[in-house]
Amino acid sequence: MAIAPHLTPPPTRAPAVAAATGRVGSPLGTDRVRLTAGLLHDWQRRNRVVTVPHVVREVRQAGNLDNFRRLHDPSVGDYRGRYPFLDTDVYKTLEGIAYELARGAADEDEATALAVARDFYEESVALIERAQRADGYLGTFYQSPQSPKEPWQDLSWGHEMYNLGHLAQAAVAASRQLGDRRLLDVATRFADLVVERYGPDGEAAYCGHPEVEMALVELARETGDRRYLEQARLFVERRGSGTLAHSIFPADYFQDAVPLRELDSVTGHAVRLVYLAAGATDVALETGDDVLLARLEHLWDDMVARKSYLTGGIGSRHSDEAFGDRYELPAERAYAETCAAIGTAQWGWRLFLATGRADVLDHVERVLHNAYAVGLSQDGAAFFYDNPLQRRHDHEQRSGAESGGELLRRAWFGCPCCPPNVVRWMSELQDHLAVADDGSLTLALYASAAIDSPALDVDVATDLPWDGRVTVRVRRAADGPATLALRVPAWADGAAATVDGAPVAERPDDGWLRLTRDWTPGQTVVLDLPMPVRAVTAHPHLDAVRGTAAVLRGPLVYCVEQQDSPAPVDDLLLSGDDVSRLVVDEDHPWRVLRGDLAVAPPTGDDPYPPLGATAPATHRAPVALVPYALWGNREAGAMRVFLRLS
Repeated sequence: MAIAPHLTPPPTRAPAVAAATGRVGSPLGTDRVRLTAGLLHDWQRRNRVVTVPHVVREVRQAGNLDNFRRLHDPSVGDYRGRYPFLDTDVYKTLEGIAYELARGAADEDEATALAVARDFYEESVALIERAQRADGYLGTFYQSPQSPKEPWQDLSWGHEMYNLGHLAQAAVAASRQLGDRRLLDVATRFADLVVERYGPDGEAAYCGHPEVEMALVELARETGDRRYLEQARLFVERRGSGTLAHSIFPADYFQDAVPLRELDSVTGHAVRLVYLAAGATDVALETGDDVLLARLEHLWDDMVARKSYLTGGIGSRHSDEAFGDRYELPAERAYAETCAAIGTAQWGWRLFLATGRADVLDHVERVLHNAYAVGLSQDGAAFFYDNPLQRRHDHEQRSGAESGGELLRRAWFGCPCCPPNVVRWMSELQDHLAVADDGSLTLALYASAAIDSPALDVDVATDLPWDGRVTVRVRRAADGPATLALRVPAWADGAAATVDGAPVAERPDDGWLRLTRDWTPGQTVVLDLPMPVRAVTAHPHLDAVRGTAAVLRGPLVYCVEQQDSPAPVDDLLLSGDDVSRLVVDEDHPWRVLRGDLAVAPPTGDDPYPPLGATAPATHRAPVALVPYALWGNREAGAMRVFLRLS
């Protein structure tokens, strides 16, 4: 089956292609990729059974639906919530629900959860339809008669087009997954109003919080209406002209100090930046703008090399949830917002589609298994807003910007952007595993899945990130030669592959092992990715963790929690020999790493002892290192990713 060209509107029901044709092929829609087992499959089941019902319950209790309801029933009461953009939490939840409803229930627990999701979906869609103004405007905060401001009066903080962005993404998901165009009709009317007000003949303004850019591109792909693509391009080009009113924070916070094409390094509010960059990458891909794409590659490379945490998290300043200077990456003060991890993955995926770069996917993989995964508790019903890489034993700050509440993950937040974002991204994981064209299938991220493409249908089996073997069995092959491209991560030094048990002659090139054959059903490719325990140190300019090291295995970053060490985690020392002796506990569900480390308590309370007065190690202690994504699922205590070097 041929891949659809750019901006060809897909069928009403879930299309074979759910995004633009990239330089390496097109993503395969949900009807062509199905998770079948393993970690990501288990994540999605947890999302369906636990997280979706939890988020639905919290959204209801927070009053988000009442904000829509009160517009036609004033007896409901005043606007609920502190922020004017809380409509988006409904939209993001609906986006995830559309995927889960389309997947259906595999057992009674899933059926019960999906019934809750279906009720919320139907009620929400009806309320949204009824709340929209005749001119297309939709924003429950500003539509309220008690609102202190008029619609469009505060583009810096009003987030009206940010609202539109999440509405449009939910609408596209509902159209593609469920064949339901009700939200799409609402979103296009709102988008038409934005084009009228801020299009080529309108006011040259833009939203303070980027997000609508990538949504407008997706809306253009779904409807075939190129006006939305042009509007996204205009918003990208206008950013940096200084049009926004820069209140509370300076222009850098809004990515409004210089045009994106001139930006030297990622800056400002981290979530806004990666959302803007994701939309700009979509624009560059759709319009063939290689100059813009080159700037985005530069910004990505600079971010990964100098402004990203080891986990893939971004944002080092709590005051404005923003990037810091290059190498300003304090472990215990990492903001690393969960939404920023999702935005990074969204940008990285689009950059891969535009460039085919395997190293970009390596970073997306790291984000997925660390900076993103850590945002949700193991039971699926509590969330981290910010994600530090160190927690001291006397740490008192609670998650997010609010005081009070739990010491670790929380069930909900006053600004609950992260929980529904987790829901929608979890529901869409399968959309980011593979791309294809008429003659090739490229496996971008690894998970056990059944994948159908024009050239090859395959079944993938793997226990990553716990085990490095990936088995690909051909189920169907088109006539003639086809290429199966397998990503070889940079961490997998010495990777080897076989076809039907015979070693392949091909070698990885730029992170890809490309196998071109006349394939036949039943043929099996086995890719072995070595996963030794390894350690990394910090760049000499990264002052906050200079003189320390962190332990990794495959894509996973590990840490030590206090409950797994008899000695204070701050007193543990790590050497190269210690790393080589760490052993994977295959019987532990978290695959912890076990070993013993030297312990060096401080010799006194002097915070600045004389040079050379280093405390010697006094003894060794048995410890277990757990995957960073799983820390904080027990009692609160100290935690460290980076350990002192011995």
